[in-house]
Amino acid sequence: MCGIVGLVASTPVAQDIYDALTVLQHRGQDAAGIITDDGGRLYLRKENGLVRDVFSQDNMIGLLGNMGIGHVRYPTAGCDSSAEAQPFYVNSPFGISLAHNGNLTNSEALKRELFIQDRRHINTESDSEILLNVFAHELLESGKYTIDGDDIFEAISRVHARVRGAYAAVLMINGVGVVGFRDPHGIRPCVFGKRETGAGTDYAVASESVALDSLGFELIDDLEPGEAVFLPINGEVQRRLCAPGASHATCLFEYVYLARPDSVIDDVYVYKARLRMGHHLAEKIKRDWADHDIDVVIPIPDTSRTAALQLANELDVPFREGFIKNRYIGRTFIMPGQAQRKKSVRQKLNPIDLEFKDKNVLLVDDSIVRGTTSREIIQMARDSGARKVYFASAAPPVRFPNVYGIDMPSASELIAHGRTVEELERLLGADKLIYQELDDLIEAVRYGNPNLTRFDASVFNGEYVTQDVDADYLNQLELFRSDAAKSQRNSGGRRVVELHNTA
Repeated sequence: MCGIVGLVASTPVAQDIYDALTVLQHRGQDAAGIITDDGGRLYLRKENGLVRDVFSQDNMIGLLGNMGIGHVRYPTAGCDSSAEAQPFYVNSPFGISLAHNGNLTNSEALKRELFIQDRRHINTESDSEILLNVFAHELLESGKYTIDGDDIFEAISRVHARVRGAYAAVLMINGVGVVGFRDPHGIRPCVFGKRETGAGTDYAVASESVALDSLGFELIDDLEPGEAVFLPINGEVQRRLCAPGASHATCLFEYVYLARPDSVIDDVYVYKARLRMGHHLAEKIKRDWADHDIDVVIPIPDTSRTAALQLANELDVPFREGFIKNRYIGRTFIMPGQAQRKKSVRQKLNPIDLEFKDKNVLLVDDSIVRGTTSREIIQMARDSGARKVYFASAAPPVRFPNVYGIDMPSASELIAHGRTVEELERLLGADKLIYQELDDLIEAVRYGNPNLTRFDASVFNGEYVTQDVDADYLNQLELFRSDAAKSQRNSGGRRVVELHNTA
């Protein structure tokens, strides 16, 4: 779940891209990068770290031009190296840069094709570099010295024919413009908008609408599955559906956890969807546990707060803030390695003892993935004097790996995989565990846009919408992307590969 943004404007774009990336920082805290185009010359700065740490004032001054793209990285593949930071750049044809959110499920086959058939070299372990080179090859096939929107859309159509998996991406073609496109299932989000200024009309593409809001852009639309939008330096914006038979299968986890609550994804307000998640949880408790003895509802900051408040209101139980969050600690779900996640929970959250002492507490979180955070938090509640600790999840049990850009690659690392709710209660140390029903979660999201008839719910039900994921693929994924595999790979040291760095 990375964050992407692209701008074509009438004034320099570096500061706007920086500001958009800070708003999208929740989507990735591993690395950040910006590349800009000034009259055909490219300027790049990318490195591991948060946006505020990667870009100094000198870096920003050096990022010249009225067109550019940016990226914040959340690693699901590759290694912990600044060589994996995006945007990526390829020289031929024309000079193309790419920032990508998602994960390709046929990356190994594509990598072989690129080397054997297309004569292209891939320098990193990132599937984003593969996606860039596939597009570059298909655009080169046009055989033209100058290109237009038709050439770009035809190249993207051929990309869709070759590539499988999840991808929302922005491309910058040197001296031509910025392109945004979304995979034929629309698994990862992508929106675009415009802003009128005294100097002209600016256009932007981003992962979430909140990035456009922060820059004063008007949201025009979500990109449809398989759709591309071309924002030329000069000329009118062009849109085209580039994948026949495309249909929505938006990732449910975007609404549960990944997206900011003030974003709108596929015409669904994330905040409203989370309120409805709380409503459905409350209805389940009323139905299955009518004689509950809950004294207080306490959210696990921050993502679950909306659902927890609605749940408390409908149960007519007091809602209290029982944990104070250290905002200088990253999202623990993104932390690499179980040991680091466990350590970060205590650094990140501190309980207010009086809200727990001698009470039956219902803790509410957005989801339970590896269980490390949940187990620690339940113990913290007991240590603070709670009589009983109940735990509710706004999402169903996460039982299956994610292959579409979320770091849930290994079934063995998912606490709910192959276990019953009763077994999970014992493992987590909860007196009672309440999970959202999958149908209720789907209804909570779909209520905001009845046209959404299908979702990617693979982490909950094991059904992969691209239909190219089998047991062998998942086994290979676990070998390559488990915490242990990443730790071993990253112990080999770091590499730095940059184009024209403004450092």
